Amino acid sequence: MSLFISNAYAEGGAGPASAGPDMLIMLAIFGLIFYFMIYRPQAKRVKEQKNLISALAKGDEVLTAGGILGKLTKVPDDKDFVKLELADGVEISIQKASVSSVLPKGTIKSI
Repeated sequence: MSLFISNAYAEGGAGPASAGPDMLIMLAIFGLIFYFMIYRPQAKRVKEQKNLISALAKGDEVLTAGGILGKLTKVPDDKDFVKLELADGVEISIQKASVSSVLPKGTIKSI
């Protein structure tokens, strides 16, 4: 049809290749990579955060996800919020889940 390009016609070549055991081995390898590189570390972090939140007690010095440093004054077990004292007479309510770490005693006074 074209003046400069000749037409290409398909030949009766080989049929479609089967998936075979090679594809199953590759799928298993990708599954293991996904488990050890993504799922397992994330599950470990979630478990550590849950243990941290359940171990919160009155008087703990904590650092929140927003960077606020304070001392816990009220930690009810049945609610999701705790009272955090920032300075003498200054208290705020924060979610337990926003606590990122518990600091050693005396950290606030040393800053």
